[in-house]
Amino acid sequence: MEQQITCINCPVGCRLQVTLEDGQVVKVEGQSCKRGETYARQECVAPTRMVTAAVPVTGRSIPVSVKTRSPIPKEKIFECMRQLAGLQLQAPVHMGDVVLGDVCGSGIDVIATKTVE
Repeated sequence: MEQQITCINCPVGCRLQVTLEDGQVVKVEGQSCKRGETYARQECVAPTRMVTAAVPVTGRSIPVSVKTRSPIPKEKIFECMRQLAGLQLQAPVHMGDVVLGDVCGSGIDVIATKTVE
């Protein structure tokens, strides 16, 4: 089976042709760098994404920006956002603080990306 995807690892946006057999990538064509091949192999078998959001802080007009520490499985993004929507943080929140541990049972934490005193 052949699949065409666009690489999102850099601004070039290479169009990749990926050949799959039995759910495994056997060939990647069209990439202009090694990152394109790595991306295609990941994206076609087990896609992941970083999630970023803003979470309110009690008594503050400015929310704190947060992100997953590493990419989570793509199919868990909406559940991650639902969990984040239910948060109300208490100040102070420091950059790097875990604001939600083990999001969606992924083993990955959501961390603050700025400090709110």
